[in-house]
Amino acid sequence: MRHLILAGIIGVLVGAVPAVLPAHAQVSEEQLVNSETFMSAHPDLRFRHLGLQAREEGKQERAFVFFRRAARYADKVSQAMVAEMLWNGEGVAQDRALGYAWMDLAAERAYPGFLTLRERYWKELDAQQREEAVRRGDAVYAEYGDAAARPRIDAALRRARSRMTGSRTGFTGTLQVFIAGPNGQMLSIDGSRFYDPKYWDPDLYQAWHDAVWMQLRPGRVDIGDVEPLRPGETADDAD
Repeated sequence: MRHLILAGIIGVLVGAVPAVLPAHAQVSEEQLVNSETFMSAHPDLRFRHLGLQAREEGKQERAFVFFRRAARYADKVSQAMVAEMLWNGEGVAQDRALGYAWMDLAAERAYPGFLTLRERYWKELDAQQREEAVRRGDAVYAEYGDAAARPRIDAALRRARSRMTGSRTGFTGTLQVFIAGPNGQMLSIDGSRFYDPKYWDPDLYQAWHDAVWMQLRPGRVDIGDVEPLRPGETADDAD
């Protein structure tokens, strides 16, 4: 049985829960972007996070809905997750032609990992599926491609930034932002760090994502047939 996995997707930006830190410790970027305060202003990350959470809980249909919502805000990771779920029939009827169209969309910015997966998908489609994938891809791009989706996330970032305490021009002064840390502990972040332009300026925000995903590549896991244990052999012996 062969499975393709998106290595690096789960655990990056909205990944594992960070360890408990003392109140005086420096808040990590992972804690910052995982906080409800931050995600409430970033619908791409918020819906991706909810999708990953639902997936972890085995609620695949719910996960698919959340990933597709995040995809409307130009989140390439969520677009790749939609592709994977369509390809494998997880939480949605299996549809490999449409799965390819979504992975082609996820590869729109030429992230190497998604380009690799797109080519693997293409090789596994027959001629009819390829024709269907190309035809159906137009509608996917029309709603979820960067030309349509970037204005949504750009507008969301600008709205959130304009509500910042202080000034619309970017001055944060002595502003302190409080976020909920592990176990509900409140952590304080300097406003200039929380409102770093890379999180709020649409072009810099895009560049921040690009810097992460250009470096990541997917892996392949090959799992052989299940083999029975020999008499007297334990699972540890078989490793």
